[in-house]
Amino acid sequence: MSERAASAPPLLTEPVEDYLKAIYELETRFGAAATSDVANALDVAPASVTGMIRRLATQGFLDHVPYRGVQLTQAGRQAALRTIRRHRILETYLTRVLGYPWDRVHDEAERLEHAASDHLIDRMAAALGNPTEDPHGAPIPTADGVVDERVHRTLADLAVGESARMVRVSDKDPSLLRYLAEIALQPGAEITLVDRAPFDGPITLRVGAQEPVVGPNLAAQVLVESMSASATAAHAVSAAPAAASSSVAADVPSVERPRTRKSSR
Repeated sequence: MSERAASAPPLLTEPVEDYLKAIYELETRFGAAATSDVANALDVAPASVTGMIRRLATQGFLDHVPYRGVQLTQAGRQAALRTIRRHRILETYLTRVLGYPWDRVHDEAERLEHAASDHLIDRMAAALGNPTEDPHGAPIPTADGVVDERVHRTLADLAVGESARMVRVSDKDPSLLRYLAEIALQPGAEITLVDRAPFDGPITLRVGAQEPVVGPNLAAQVLVESMSASATAAHAVSAAPAAASSSVAADVPSVERPRTRKSSR
């Protein structure tokens, strides 16, 4: 029996995994997760959220933050990242191996992530070459709980004439993903902001030979990094994989500084 199998964490119910994953995502964005935000994220009644949060806190997965909501404990973070790893590896396998389009993998992965074992996910990851990002650019946590939590600017933050590389977009809106694919806006795409109309008007981009025009709301959902930061990160990873995060942090603006943390096992 492998060391990973021998030390396998206890099985959690599907609702618990969904709560921990949602709280992780909210905590990453806001520093803590308010009850109302958890309810909106999971589309459940606030009273149900209150009861589950009490239960998860009693079980040692959450800590209360006065006047702000809750944060994951180390055990809660470890469990959340384990579910997120399963989800993102499944999305990557579905697109690369089974040919699913990137706008159809989220719902499939949502269903499969609760049933797939860590051993199966590790085998899938190995077959894929241990990818570090899913099809939408989201970082894939390692089996040891290491994840790149770099904070990126959005496309809407670019100045006129500035170029950047698309890094990530949410996987939750299939219609948005289909539209982005139509205008060649996918992770890795090199983008220049050509023009910005006043008063929150449309934004003109250059993506290869295309010049799509998008609204500011869409642009705010597309995460990007400067071309120089992207090149620095690639060099740091190839030169010293174990120290990639610290190498990038020294050379990129603070808004894109990596925050890589590890969950204890």
